[in-house]
Amino acid sequence: MSNSADSPRTGTTGSAPEPAPVSAPEPSPTSSPAASQASSHDRRGGFRPVRVLTVGVFALAGLLFFTSFNTAKGTNIRTDASLLKLSDLIQERSQKNGEVDETNGALRDDVESLAEADDGSTRAQDDKLAGLEKKAGTQKVKGKAITVTLNDAPPNATAKLPGYPEPQPDYLVIHQQDLQAVVNALWQGGAQGIKVMDQRLISTSAVRCVGNTLILQGRVYSPPYKIQAVGDPEKLQQALADAPAIQNYMVYVNVYGLGWKVTEDGAVTLPGYSGTVDLHYAKPVE
Repeated sequence: MSNSADSPRTGTTGSAPEPAPVSAPEPSPTSSPAASQASSHDRRGGFRPVRVLTVGVFALAGLLFFTSFNTAKGTNIRTDASLLKLSDLIQERSQKNGEVDETNGALRDDVESLAEADDGSTRAQDDKLAGLEKKAGTQKVKGKAITVTLNDAPPNATAKLPGYPEPQPDYLVIHQQDLQAVVNALWQGGAQGIKVMDQRLISTSAVRCVGNTLILQGRVYSPPYKIQAVGDPEKLQQALADAPAIQNYMVYVNVYGLGWKVTEDGAVTLPGYSGTVDLHYAKPVE
């Protein structure tokens, strides 16, 4: 409802004024039925750009439908089932990197065999080179070992102890810092060599997690994660128990059920690192 001050019907007496009579227009002396019919014919039969535009739109739509059909060739183009998923591509590249590492390892063994046949070096030089290769992780290492296994908690896990909140999604998965804490503790405990999953670690190895997967030297792994170390089993296990980061991890093990298992493996042989080493800066060891 509009305001009375704005209403066009508001007058001094409160009643609406009478509308003025309107007279019908006089017929034009030049207009005739024939002329009106001819004028109407011109308006209906003349050139209309709208009609041409409509025809063009339908023609373009038909061309698009035909192209789509010809491209699909009977397949459903609304689904990506026929396309290579990103996860499949990652797994394929990871497998290829593993095969390349095996090939590099075999070639390296051949080169070393040929070099040992006649390399012109002295026994002292050979011993020094062998020691450097052992420290670099490119040679096999034998000895007693332990294996640490980390795994995600069950997806329906709840707090097992009173006073703790219900778990968030991050509480139930293995994180990069968890793996790094185990590796660092094992080095601190005097490990002579460490293998994560099926790869030997060297000084340039980086343990990284993306989402719920581990990426190590170009290859992808899913939990459970196995870390094997050669050294004194008692010292290695003591180093794990003394590490603050692992003590914090054990809280989540006891409360939310994260996986943790340590086993003694007896005498084992860790493989040497077989991948490539890409160093940007290096200097001789004094």
